[in-house]
Amino acid sequence: MSLHDECGVFGVYSPAPCQAAQTAYYGLYALQHRGQESCGIVVCNDGLFYSHKDLGLVGEVFSGEVLSRFPQATMAVGHVRYGTTGRNSRSNCQPIEVNHQKGRMALAHNGNLSNAAALRDELELSGAIFHSTSDTETIAYIITRERLKSPSIEAALDAAMDTLDGAYSLILMSPQKLICARDPHGFRPLCYGVLPDGSYVAASESCALRAVGAEFVRDLLPGEILVFSKNGMTSNRRHCG
Repeated sequence: MSLHDECGVFGVYSPAPCQAAQTAYYGLYALQHRGQESCGIVVCNDGLFYSHKDLGLVGEVFSGEVLSRFPQATMAVGHVRYGTTGRNSRSNCQPIEVNHQKGRMALAHNGNLSNAAALRDELELSGAIFHSTSDTETIAYIITRERLKSPSIEAALDAAMDTLDGAYSLILMSPQKLICARDPHGFRPLCYGVLPDGSYVAASESCALRAVGAEFVRDLLPGEILVFSKNGMTSNRRHCG
């Protein structure tokens, strides 16, 4: 497998506000080999999101000045992109941010949907307006659609996975939770670990965990959904074989 056919995703959930953007920066730096086209970080503290995304390498996009502008936060999600679908443009930079009736979310995705075109056609016919050419925006719309009729963001992702076909690892950030998911076939990698202060870290590869000083716990099971929140960690294995 080529080093250039997969993006890299990274997320951190802390029980208290911290330099989450800096943690994400070092995690993405360790994942740079998974994508050199663009990168981005979105942080959340008490429901407020702050982001920076652009074309280029992690060290170029996130200068010391840029990182210093990020506020302390309890969560962050980051992404390095190598385009398997979609143009190499700023509109395809991730994480993708979505505002909807029940709140806000940021989504980082690694993989390709085999039914992306059919889903996109369905969404466009129902009135959705796309701003990028990547599968990630399709996934974000599917999750958002499910969120409008689900009791929680994790329930929405659970329902969305009934619709998504193909290879994907996802890290999703809502105002209060960090959620990770792996496709039922386990085509794309995703693991998590724990920092000495009790913060949870998830990433495409364990090298990113080591880069931020986290202890590797395990890989997510194919089809597993992990939810990190103020209540700790919960696992949903409904999609596991």
